Amino acid sequence: MVQQQGFAGYPGDAAADDTVVPARSRADRVRHRFSRVLLVLGWLSVVVGCAGVALHYASWAQREIVLAASFAPYLMLGAVAGAALLLLARGWRSALLAGAVVAAALFSQLTLFVPDGKADYAVEMPVMQSNLYFGKADADALVREVRDNGIELLTLEELTPEMLLRLEAAGLDAELPYRYVAPLGGGAGGGIFSRHPLRDGVTLEGFELANLRATMLHPRRGPVTVFQFHPVPPPLNFPAWVDEMRRIRELLTATSGPAVVGADFNATFDHYAYRQLLTGRFADAAELAGAGRLTSWPEQPSWGPVIGIDRVLVAEGQAEDVRTLVIPDSDHRAVLARLRL
Repeated sequence: MVQQQGFAGYPGDAAADDTVVPARSRADRVRHRFSRVLLVLGWLSVVVGCAGVALHYASWAQREIVLAASFAPYLMLGAVAGAALLLLARGWRSALLAGAVVAAALFSQLTLFVPDGKADYAVEMPVMQSNLYFGKADADALVREVRDNGIELLTLEELTPEMLLRLEAAGLDAELPYRYVAPLGGGAGGGIFSRHPLRDGVTLEGFELANLRATMLHPRRGPVTVFQFHPVPPPLNFPAWVDEMRRIRELLTATSGPAVVGADFNATFDHYAYRQLLTGRFADAAELAGAGRLTSWPEQPSWGPVIGIDRVLVAEGQAEDVRTLVIPDSDHRAVLARLRL
């Protein structure tokens, strides 16, 4: 009679016939797949955020890169979304790397939200900058904003001869009696209007559109150089935009004493060419005041504006308050900056 042999193995091992391997439940499989989907989506979002940070710092003068950099802050939000998705997926190390990208994105934008700590300057000067949308903007509304806010200096882009007549009829001369203007059709015109006398007005060379300079004779501060800039939009003529931004930097570098710039730069804070203007004596008024991104274009009641291309710069000065104003019938918001020189 043959006796049945038991399982011969290491102590603690179970017999093969007795081994039971529990199957993964359907809920476990769903959770596992869901986590993998979150990981993939998280990393894709982080890559988008990395692209936003890279575009902010990119110095390459290539059309596609410059146009994409206009929306760099929105791409940076991908890093925030990616970090959240990776945390939900419990991908701790991946979430840590995503957090580093979020930190880089915050660092690139931080100066826009933190007011400058410089000492106050004595002479207050409210300044307004506005693009008139081929001369279609509401002249009465613009003059009303000038009057209500006590504006002493106004810079305008896309000033047409017809728009100049409407501004005169609306009473702009009573508020700002001094001016140097180049009214032109097709969005090419520009103008500088002042409460105080202007001298040495000149239309600057090397630009496709009207770009102006004049000297304001401020009764308390003395001569103040004033620029009105409007480089050509990069989608229309990218090489010209590159050359004109370089030309603006040369003009600002050569300027001494107090100065104010009102401009539609067709460039945002996330463009390297724009930030190069701020490496010398000039500072962005919105950055000085901690006003944030200050979006100004396109002005659409339902969803705009999305990018900030209208700016006020100042040399030898400070900014107390900077905000945007809606001018009916214009595709830009105006920028109001309360400067101190």
